[in-house]
Amino acid sequence: MSVLAYARRHGRESVAWYGGLGLLALRVGRNLRLPPSYLVIVAKEIDLIGVRSLVVALTASLFTGMVLALQTAVNMARFGAENYVGPVVALSILRELGPVLTAILVGGKVASGITAELGSMKVTEQIDALRSLGVNYVKKLIVPRILAALIVFPLVTTMADAVGLVGGMLVAVFDRSVDAYLYWNTISYWVVMKDFLSGLGKSVAFGGLITLIGCYNGLETEGGTEGLGRSTTSTVVQVAMAVIISDFFLTKLLLLLFW
Repeated sequence: MSVLAYARRHGRESVAWYGGLGLLALRVGRNLRLPPSYLVIVAKEIDLIGVRSLVVALTASLFTGMVLALQTAVNMARFGAENYVGPVVALSILRELGPVLTAILVGGKVASGITAELGSMKVTEQIDALRSLGVNYVKKLIVPRILAALIVFPLVTTMADAVGLVGGMLVAVFDRSVDAYLYWNTISYWVVMKDFLSGLGKSVAFGGLITLIGCYNGLETEGGTEGLGRSTTSTVVQVAMAVIISDFFLTKLLLLLFW
């Protein structure tokens, strides 16, 4: 296959994938207000997405805050500005590292699980059985997951932010001899509410996007168990890329709106 033919084929596949993802998003939007509400399924998905992902998210956030404080303190010591480690750590975690790392770690785990579950239902024709029975499979299988993600991701991100700040304090106080009161006082002085809300807004967008990708790849799975493995692997890569790329555009939008 020539390079041109290869690029053309993958270009068509990419356009079809983005188009299908957009159409699924429209279908989800249309089904949000339709009955029934499936609140029991939403509660179950909140447990699966959020509670069972806390250890991963909080552990990563703790050590991220610690290494960020360590690197910041070492370099700011050259200018005698170690007292400002707190604001640097806080702004970095609240605006970027908290929502992005949580989305990549938790999102990769959650989205791959959704793809595996829906993909297995697709290859075993369970989704076709639901459609033949007149069940709105988008409302039953996808909308509860989207709603759960929109609730869970901001909550997990908030907890990860707090743990990351505590991790930064531990290093600043016990390794760099920065006063704990000074650490929190400088954070409260330099960090404002919109810094926290901007990261929270990103986490909402990440949660919806990640879940949508996992659901779409699961519904498009073909080729039996081999195809299911390919879909699950593709989901992890696509989620990471989607978070990183969308983070740039969300940051640009938030800067234009609030700064």
